[in-house]
Amino acid sequence: MNTADLGLPVDVPSTALFTDHYELTMLQGALNGGTAGRRSVFEVFTRRLPEGRRYGVVAGTGRVLDAVENFRFDPDVLGFLRERRVVDEPTLDWLSSYRFSGDVWGYPEGEVYFPGSPILRVEGSFAECVLLETVILSILNHDSAIAAAASRMASAAGRRPLIEMGARRTHELAAVAASRAAYVGGFTTTSDLAAGFRYDIPTVGTSAHAFTLLHDSERDAFQAQVNSLGRGTTLLVDTYDVAEAVRTAVEIAGPELGAVRIDSGDLLLVAHRVRQQLDELGATDTKIIVTSDLDEYAIASLAAAPVDAYGVGTQLVTGSGHPTCSMVYKLVARAESADPKAPLVPVAKRSTGGKTSIGGRKWAARRLDEEGVAEAEVVGTGAVPAELADRQLLVELIKGGQVVAREPLDVVRDRHAAARANLPLSATQLSRGEAVIPTEYV
Repeated sequence: MNTADLGLPVDVPSTALFTDHYELTMLQGALNGGTAGRRSVFEVFTRRLPEGRRYGVVAGTGRVLDAVENFRFDPDVLGFLRERRVVDEPTLDWLSSYRFSGDVWGYPEGEVYFPGSPILRVEGSFAECVLLETVILSILNHDSAIAAAASRMASAAGRRPLIEMGARRTHELAAVAASRAAYVGGFTTTSDLAAGFRYDIPTVGTSAHAFTLLHDSERDAFQAQVNSLGRGTTLLVDTYDVAEAVRTAVEIAGPELGAVRIDSGDLLLVAHRVRQQLDELGATDTKIIVTSDLDEYAIASLAAAPVDAYGVGTQLVTGSGHPTCSMVYKLVARAESADPKAPLVPVAKRSTGGKTSIGGRKWAARRLDEEGVAEAEVVGTGAVPAELADRQLLVELIKGGQVVAREPLDVVRDRHAAARANLPLSATQLSRGEAVIPTEYV
């Protein structure tokens, strides 16, 4: 696995420094205290969904698998840790041969989740598991937030396609991850070529206002674009006067003009006027694409407009107001000793400050009603009830340190569409509300 495949600069040797200082000092303390080898179980979950959200979307799992596989302390990384005196020499010696050798189970990527869902379960020695906290959370919190926003936008858009175009609104590496997550959530294409290259997501794009302004006239710009890209191209028609631009566009490209893009103004009103004008000019098959700082609410407000596709940037890559999912990575069970046969003991934080958790290695299943619609997320630590045995959600992702569950991104995307369709209809409501199904602990 090349680090470039992870969305990293090629000169970054590994993902090992995508961690917090205290994870290494905990490791040193555990090694010194003789507890580092105790078998441990960590779980990723969130105590609540972002305000107003009815469900969450698991995204970034594939990137987590790559990151864990590439978590290596090479000489440069060890040299940095030694120079900064982050940990002592015995700990550095231990890190030099680090390879995650444990097991990881989790909700399959694209699945939906709810408060308390054990989205990811990491099992192994305390030493090897504790180091992965930050890299796992940074990927899942970011990607799941973007995928959730994308899913809401896809619901609002109905069957109309969505174009991800937010690369210039976020960090260049986050943009690649955001494009991937948006595709999982239901977007159909991206403008980001790095995302297309790394994840085989379809890419699209034609021109910006700068291309029109470069030319002596709008007509010259349209003619140049049609000559270069063909009559099926998309012409941007709101640089000057929209009505005049549409007229010019059809004169140059004819009724075969692929689409016009509107990037400003009252999109509902302008879209209706442009559709009427295109039809009167004989360009009845020409599509209308709208952009301009859209979010799920703006998309929903355009449901009755003659719009054929939406381009979304800023609101998508910032999670539409919720850029993180507040997922946490908590130790829920550990062995009584370093003996591989020692039994696991449930552990949990017992705080009066509202950040309590439930101990024990958990399973999860989704109970359906008589019509096959989800009615509850059931989470437990004991035996799985017989009626839920075939509804369990966690799947094996890493076994004995080896990734066993890589899958094509289109499979993930289809899984999310199916999971969302299996939720109660109120899941697609944009009005504020609680999780669409409750989480039950047994």
